[in-house]
Amino acid sequence: MNASIVTGQQARQASRNNKTHSASTSGLAPGYLQANLIILPSRYANDFRNLCARNPVPCPLIAESANKGCDNAVVSHIDNLRGDEILGEWCDLRRDAPHYMVYKDSKLEKSHCDDVVAEWTDDHVAFLIGCSYSFETALATAGLPPRQLLLGRNVPMYRTKLRLCPSGVFQGGTYVVSMRPYKRRDVDKVRDITRRFGATHGEPLDWGWEAVERLGIKDIDRPEWGDAPLDGDGKKAFGEMRGQIKSRDEDGEFKEDEDEGDEEIPVFWGCGVTPQEAVMRAGLEGVVMAHAPGHMLVLDARDEDLAR
Repeated sequence: MNASIVTGQQARQASRNNKTHSASTSGLAPGYLQANLIILPSRYANDFRNLCARNPVPCPLIAESANKGCDNAVVSHIDNLRGDEILGEWCDLRRDAPHYMVYKDSKLEKSHCDDVVAEWTDDHVAFLIGCSYSFETALATAGLPPRQLLLGRNVPMYRTKLRLCPSGVFQGGTYVVSMRPYKRRDVDKVRDITRRFGATHGEPLDWGWEAVERLGIKDIDRPEWGDAPLDGDGKKAFGEMRGQIKSRDEDGEFKEDEDEGDEEIPVFWGCGVTPQEAVMRAGLEGVVMAHAPGHMLVLDARDEDLAR
């Protein structure tokens, strides 16, 4: 995390100049809204807009290109925010995310490239989807910072079997979820804090070890995107701690705890990688662009603007 980047505009400028130097944008410009980005040929825009409307938890739509082919202004889908309040002047949707993915005819063509200037055309429409990084500042302020934020790692993200409500060409998609471990006793507090941020996935959609099975996650220690989760010491695989409630004694050795509230469990949120997965399943023709997972577009709106 770059501590000198304190505003959305500074974050975008650093991204444009390839100077973010981070595994992800988690913790970058604290308090500023972050967004997932997906850019589609215009003929798919209406179906995608409806996909977001039908699946607001994993695909909360914040804004979209002001018009077809526009790469420097957006119109808002948030009632209390104008487009220029979400993303101000001098923005460039082709260059202001740290890294991009490029798909051609639904096959990955470029991974983690610095910009999509060459791929952008007058027929493209960009969509900004809410990101759960946007409530991490509120969690940290409440004394519940996500572990990956403390370790400088990317949040783990998993493919699930939870099906999306389809829309037009977008059929057969499933949720992608992000995971942050918390003590069982803290889950209700975490839910209360994040519930206000409905435009950035809101409260967790599931939690606990039983949720791993309910969501169809194959291996908690092997996420499809992001970094593998670590235990409380930042060392062991998180899954090895399943069902164990441990603290350290006076000699620094692990001991069993009697309070089940101390058990760390996985907590899952909707994730903005979901629409990228939906695009891949849809077999779209032409060039589609998106942010690289974990490398978000940082906006000018504040997290609390959405919480209101």
